[in-house]
Amino acid sequence: MASTSTNKQPLLVDRVLHEVINLAGATIAADTGLEINGTNSAVLVVDCTTNDGAIAEDIYAIARQVTTGYTINLYLSSASDYLRAQQSVYVGTLQGGTTLGEKTRVAPANLPFILAPMPHSGSTSQFNALYIPRGKALWAAVEEQAPGDQAADAPLLGVQGGYY
Repeated sequence: MASTSTNKQPLLVDRVLHEVINLAGATIAADTGLEINGTNSAVLVVDCTTNDGAIAEDIYAIARQVTTGYTINLYLSSASDYLRAQQSVYVGTLQGGTTLGEKTRVAPANLPFILAPMPHSGSTSQFNALYIPRGKALWAAVEEQAPGDQAADAPLLGVQGGYY
């Protein structure tokens, strides 16, 4: 089995990754755009700061209430205790659903290509997924819908894939 410890692209995962977290109260100011400014209450989703990394093949949100829809921002960071601007980078956005129980996903085309080819003969296609490298962590926060919004009815966020 290939491993990131040997500087090879992993082909197999050692164990399953499926995290579901509640984003209620996990906010970041909406006017920051892609930058992290000031304080935030982002939550740690997947921590690979002490292992060989992970791959997130599916990232989804489940609406917990009827809302106007929250914008969920995703960040990679080298810190596992707090999301800081100096240690983090924005990697994508997912729009939450507006109906109770509605599931929305990050479109595969919006995720980066990975090195593993499609498993059929003659294919030139590639898979799309988010690779969380060794020493990094995936964080998430919903954009405040108004200043001081505590996002009490923010959606659940799920990440499925595997650890290397």
